[in-house]
Amino acid sequence: MMIRDVKAKFVGEALGHFVAESSWEPMPALMRHEAKRSLLNYFACALGSASDPTVGIAVKLMSPAADEQSVTVVGRSERLEPMGAAFANAISANLLDYDDTHWNTAIHPAAPIAAPALALAEQRGLSGTDVLHALILGVEVACRMGNAVSPQHYARGMHITATCGVFGAAAACAKLLNLRAEEIWAALGIAASQSAGIIENLPTAAKNVAVGNAARNGLLAALMAQEGYAAAPAAIEGPFGWAKAMGDDFKLGEITRELGRQWEFQAVAFKAYPCGFVFHAIIDACIELRATLRVPGRDILDVLVQGNQLLLDRGTRPVVTDRDARISIGHAAAIALLRGRATPEEFSAAAVTDPELRALRMKVRAELAPDMPTGAAAVTLTTRDGRRESVLIRHARGSRENPLSDRELEAKFRACAVHSAERSSERIRRLWSLESAGDLAALLRLMGAP
Repeated sequence: MMIRDVKAKFVGEALGHFVAESSWEPMPALMRHEAKRSLLNYFACALGSASDPTVGIAVKLMSPAADEQSVTVVGRSERLEPMGAAFANAISANLLDYDDTHWNTAIHPAAPIAAPALALAEQRGLSGTDVLHALILGVEVACRMGNAVSPQHYARGMHITATCGVFGAAAACAKLLNLRAEEIWAALGIAASQSAGIIENLPTAAKNVAVGNAARNGLLAALMAQEGYAAAPAAIEGPFGWAKAMGDDFKLGEITRELGRQWEFQAVAFKAYPCGFVFHAIIDACIELRATLRVPGRDILDVLVQGNQLLLDRGTRPVVTDRDARISIGHAAAIALLRGRATPEEFSAAAVTDPELRALRMKVRAELAPDMPTGAAAVTLTTRDGRRESVLIRHARGSRENPLSDRELEAKFRACAVHSAERSSERIRRLWSLESAGDLAALLRLMGAP
């Protein structure tokens, strides 16, 4: 057992004991390794978008608050105070849609949780083990909160990475601050008042603002609890609490079921492609069809994609910008069929306006397959000469059933960090040896820009 049994009356109380009483020593080797993989993927994503104007705006707006205790902004030379750095780094880690995914809830947990944990650790001279432990606990809390409100929460328009990420950020930072169980309970209650984010903003950078706020607000909640701030005991599950506000179908037991024994952290996977995870099976299927049929785009007559309601809800918007491309069924199919790959370049503004890709996007149609599980898709391609071929992908590359290897994650890191490639080997080496790092300051400085 990771924690002692607690007879808690409130959800926040149970989670507070879980976080406060968890220790690193019994943590299984597999979990420790997955935590390092999570940070490797987190830094890859943040480095890949560090020079994006959206990140630059966030850094500029946070800069007036910088002081002598400022910490690293990943991939940049500026330094910010911890809450500002958490905000900016969470935005950059989430911006490419290349981040980790909790398959059951569609939460992308590392961006809102690792960003504040690392900022706090750098400021206070904490160890690699401290951060790995806090990350695992924070992801666990966020994903269990997500389990309790899924899928209705997401379906009603709440951006679950942000709305649940703030709880994970608060839990992780509270652990790093060594708060008592009742203080962590308060931090989670404070976080409940700071939970926000909407799906309508997915095609814009406003989505990433909500993720940045989840990181910053989670850190703020932990710091306020440390200073004695209180929250309602049932801030999460009360009659006017977070769960009621966020959705009517609240499965309370999902938060505490097998808490400390069964880990949602192990259900988190790392994306092979920089787009919404529900489109990955389409890409895999179309790459396979491309290799089988070897047909140019002009000779493709029709592309039928079949998937569940979530896929259709997310992927049938018009493609006008590069952000639209990352949540487009048509674009995912077109790039895989024409180029046979799906790197960040395939989701750029140049790809959106590419005449050949645009023409093929118009030939792609989507059809509901109600029994298709989330993350699966079937693609049927028809050619002008009458050939017809179908491919069904149940477990896309990067899913928990078909995960990226350590070497593939390293390759992803190098590809994302292309603007500072000379540092990649040393960065990767230090991340794999994180458990032996007594102070993360040197590693985090290495993650910035000279």
